[in-house]
Order: sequence, then C-alpha cells, then structure tokens
Amino acid sequence: MKTHLYLLLLAAGISAAPQMSSMAELLTLLQQIYEVMTKDIQNLRIETPNNIDDVNCISTIFKGTEQLKNNPAMKKFSVFFQNFEKLKQWLMPNLAKEGKCDTERRSTTIFIKKLTTFIRKVLKNTRV
Repeated sequence: MKTHLYLLLLAAGISAAPQMSSMAELLTLLQQIYEVMTKDIQNLRIETPNNIDDVNCISTIFKGTEQLKNNPAMKKFSVFFQNFEKLKQWLMPNLAKEGKCDTERRSTTIFIKKLTTFIRKVLKNTRV
C-alpha cells in the first residue's frame, strides 16, 4: 500500500514539475526585464494595482503585462510573454467576476516588482 502511495505522489510531483520550472523561468526572465527597464529612459507608466493581494486586480496585472510586452525593448523577452500567456490561460478559468481594483499609474520597475510578487504567490499556492 505504501508503495502505491509513493508512486502516486511521485507521479503527481512529476506532472507538476514542468509548471514549476516554467514559473521559475518566468521569475528569472522577469528579473532580466527589470534590469533592462531600470536603464530605460522612456519612463513608461503602467496601471498598477495598489494591493497585489486583491483578487479584483488580476486582470489589471494582465493588462499591464500586455502594455509592457508592447514596449520595443521587450522583443528579446518573447519567451517570458509566451510563458506568462500560459499562466494567464491557466488562471482565467479560476477567476470569478472581478470587482473594483484600486490602481495608480506607476513606473515600469514598480509594476515589475508587483508582477514578481504576484507570480511568486501563484507559485507558492501551486505548491501547497
């Protein structure tokens, strides 16, 4: 019986591994994007949720990521945006209808920090 349970848990861990590794890759690429955007002089402003823990703000995060994607400096980070799109598709069915989200137009680097926090929280919740 213990062997069957062990194999079941092993199979579950293996099936979750690709998603975990793509989340880690997202965070690594996001760090690289952050470094590029700290040197960016365009001073792009993105609508950023005041509270990243507010469930009503998830679509704001998605819209901000789209805005970031359209920045010419982001062309070399297409892998990040492709992987983020997969995360978005995975999260969309789980979202209820959103309410009001308090936002503010903030610098790109602040948006990226909040996006990093958001991805880490999603990663933490998938591990639990």
